[in-house]
Amino acid sequence: MSWVLLGCKGSGNETEKGHEAHAKSGAKEAEKPSQTFTCPMHPQVVKHEMGTCPICGMDLVPFEKNSNDKSVKVDAQRQLLANIGTLKLGDAGQVNNQTVLNGKLVVDPQQSNYISARIAGRIEQLYMRETGVTIAKGQALFKLYSEQLATLQQEYLMALAQQQQFAGDKLEQQLVASAKQKLLLYGQTEAQVQSLSKTKQKSPYVTVYATQSGVVAELSVTQGQYVSEGSPLMRLEGYHQLWVEADLYPNEAKLIKSGQKLKVIVNGWEDQAQWMTVDFINPSLQVGTQLTQMRGSIPNVKGQWQPGLQVKVLLDGESSSKGLTLPIDAVIRDGKGEHVWIKTGKDSFEPKAVTTGAANENSVVIASGLSAGEEVVVTGAYLLYSEYVLKRGKHPLG
Repeated sequence: MSWVLLGCKGSGNETEKGHEAHAKSGAKEAEKPSQTFTCPMHPQVVKHEMGTCPICGMDLVPFEKNSNDKSVKVDAQRQLLANIGTLKLGDAGQVNNQTVLNGKLVVDPQQSNYISARIAGRIEQLYMRETGVTIAKGQALFKLYSEQLATLQQEYLMALAQQQQFAGDKLEQQLVASAKQKLLLYGQTEAQVQSLSKTKQKSPYVTVYATQSGVVAELSVTQGQYVSEGSPLMRLEGYHQLWVEADLYPNEAKLIKSGQKLKVIVNGWEDQAQWMTVDFINPSLQVGTQLTQMRGSIPNVKGQWQPGLQVKVLLDGESSSKGLTLPIDAVIRDGKGEHVWIKTGKDSFEPKAVTTGAANENSVVIASGLSAGEEVVVTGAYLLYSEYVLKRGKHPLG
């Protein structure tokens, strides 16, 4: 019996030692940082085991969640392929606080000429058959056959004969003037009426000429068609002056006044900046938007611009206070704030939070966060941002 008890005692000691060893081993394993995995496309997805993203189904990748190292390593070849460029900050500069408004060129309604039939008849000859044709002032548009016109010409010739028979009679003079006025109202020109009075040859044909140059924007008639008095036939648009319509927010509208001069740049003609005078600011918002609209006009003497072209309207503000300036694309802005990427070594880059000031479409003032002499990434910053999120599964600003 004693032997059995001793044996049991010895066995118990060994068991206790084994438990202690196992506990120590478990403690050591607990001290080891657990491996964490994230989705390259959705860094908010964090798991402690391999798997797939519940959002997009991509394989999760490992990252060291507790690492304090914020640097991103990119070798020289990848920097070249990704077009990563840097700029060493110099002395403080100044940025003009400029707002860029998007707009477009449209037809000035005052330059549109609506042509209708002055008298009933048939389109005997139509001298253009399609829209988009350029018309010069004085160019023939169409020839109209009208028996009503021939009747009016006959009345004019009879009035002339009566006037010659009763010379000095004021009533006959009034009848001649009235008959002539009818011919002019129905589309005859002064020259055509004078020719009629000399030749005494009436004609049922009348040719209509363009009173201004322009482009045929609308054609509502065909050759041989009968038209009634007042029927719309065509519309000519003059392009020698065009409207500029630009969209703006109400807070931007407060900075603009009627009569103010603004610089306009037509896309594709950046070297031919124009100046326009603001003629109108719409007091109401466009339906379904928070935008209103302003309008001005620019000359188009050479006719190089057409309605529909996109433009930029530059609204200058006061110059900002001096500060370090960077290209606008160097600063990454999102819900976490603003940051740039600093080159800290040959192949190393780190994020740095900044505060920006005035900006325009090209440059931005850095109010705080950077110092002269630091080397800042000005192209390819978004690649470094993506690389950081991919490797660490969190935002560069934490």
